[in-house]
Amino acid sequence: MEKYKSIGCSYYDQIEAYAVKRTVCEVLYNDGEEKRTSGLIVDVFAKDGAEYLRMENGTLIRLDHLVSINGEAVKYSC
Repeated sequence: MEKYKSIGCSYYDQIEAYAVKRTVCEVLYNDGEEKRTSGLIVDVFAKDGAEYLRMENGTLIRLDHLVSINGEAVKYSC
């Protein structure tokens, strides 16, 4: 597995807020190819030294593979 690159603190907080507020999200990510999914973020968690989000449809996305959520580009600094 490639080394995990932490996302910015405020961006992480925004992801958690989307989950808590049950905001429908349009998520663009890249796990070797660019993909898009939409729906609710139901969980944000850490496992094996990386952070992930899980969508209501079961899609699991490593946070450093995110490109944007709801049009807001991922940020990597706190």
